[in-house]
Amino acid sequence: MSTSFGRGLHVGTGRTVDISAYDRYVGRWSRLFVPAMIAAAEVGPGCRVLDVSTGTGEAALSVLSIVGASGLVVGADIAPAMLEAARRRLNDTSFTPVAADAQALPFRGASFDAVMCQLGLQFFADPALGLLEFRRVLRDGGCVAVCVISTAERAPMWGFLADAISRYLPEQRDLLYLSFALADPQHLERLLAGAGFADIRVERERREDVVESFDDYWAPIEAGIGSLPQAYLTLNEGKRRLVRKEVKTRLSQFESGGRLFMSVEMLIARGRAKEQIH
Repeated sequence: MSTSFGRGLHVGTGRTVDISAYDRYVGRWSRLFVPAMIAAAEVGPGCRVLDVSTGTGEAALSVLSIVGASGLVVGADIAPAMLEAARRRLNDTSFTPVAADAQALPFRGASFDAVMCQLGLQFFADPALGLLEFRRVLRDGGCVAVCVISTAERAPMWGFLADAISRYLPEQRDLLYLSFALADPQHLERLLAGAGFADIRVERERREDVVESFDDYWAPIEAGIGSLPQAYLTLNEGKRRLVRKEVKTRLSQFESGGRLFMSVEMLIARGRAKEQIH
């Protein structure tokens, strides 16, 4: 059994994005880290910002309010369906969505004052090449900020799901755990240094949120938006029930009064583009 993922992994080929489902599955957690990302990228009024792997525009939405009318936010994503969702959601003339492979960005060198990439770099076929492209399009002295998920056990809302699904799709284990592929801070530092960044800092950030019930947590998974939910839906009904039962049992440790009190840890890495010798 295999899963046929669309470009960018998070939405199947030919499918539209259920923004509500994606927000409940990823957005509710990712937005908790956006302020730290923006601060790390040193985004300010009038900045030209590239938001790589913009998805449904979660980070771009906050950046727009900071750069103002004199600034520009370009949202790049390899998945056209994600870009269409971002376009519908933001509906702002200062936001420009661009379909692009982040490992071969269609922009001139030194085009941006800041580059951000939230929850995207770990899915790149070659993260080192992606960071080289970030450096190329970033002006000297500009900052890059990257946010990636920590280890599976420190992101139980996704880690437990990956564990359970991988029991039935062992041949796809590497793909199912891509979300946690850059959880080593030292490795992330080396990648940034190799791409031409200095003043590198990688910090662990932890945030907490409350999900109203397990059913509320599970509903977006059944919608199949996201790499793990897509894989889950390829299983037969019996295996899906077993996956749901396992995840519910493991998440019960966070349950109180029917609600789930969970936390997630992410790594936020920043670097400053070193001056290039021409």
